[in-house]
Amino acid sequence: MEFFETLDARHSIRKYVEGAPVDADALSKILEYCNAAPSAGNLQGYRVVVVRDAEQKAAVAEAAFGQTFVTSAPVLLAFVADFATSAARYGDRAQLYAIQDASIAATTACYAAAALGLGTCWIGAFDDGQMAKALGVPDGSRPVAVIALGKPAHTPSSRSRRPLADLVREGTYDGPGYGAM
Repeated sequence: MEFFETLDARHSIRKYVEGAPVDADALSKILEYCNAAPSAGNLQGYRVVVVRDAEQKAAVAEAAFGQTFVTSAPVLLAFVADFATSAARYGDRAQLYAIQDASIAATTACYAAAALGLGTCWIGAFDDGQMAKALGVPDGSRPVAVIALGKPAHTPSSRSRRPLADLVREGTYDGPGYGAM
């Protein structure tokens, strides 16, 4: 799939084809692209937890404030900021950089999955402590996002987005809107 087609093809998918597993080669390819994602100082201050077990997916859904659709995805990819890895070089900025690294890798997973014809949904609403427990995350690390992954059972229509003039500003936060110059 051509790059911009991949960007257009990505939608949040909350319904997956029942009984359609994620092919091992596809999952490996997605994870390889996560590994290649940009990161602060190339430290890759994050971990990816692959969740396939039904009971663990139920615990993740509960931690995600009852978003039970995640249990229907054959695979969940949990992206966890690893502060210790980033702290070795970045001190006080380590937490921010580790969260950014995990977010970039999670975004990469979403687009890699779309390029492979798979669907994803980013889950960012969850109780941090409960999610950490469900994923076995130690102190010094923090769950950032869970990506539900599977074969889409539907293709949602595109949603409208904010106009660029509202979203993008020139020079400063309150500068003129994009295209106004």
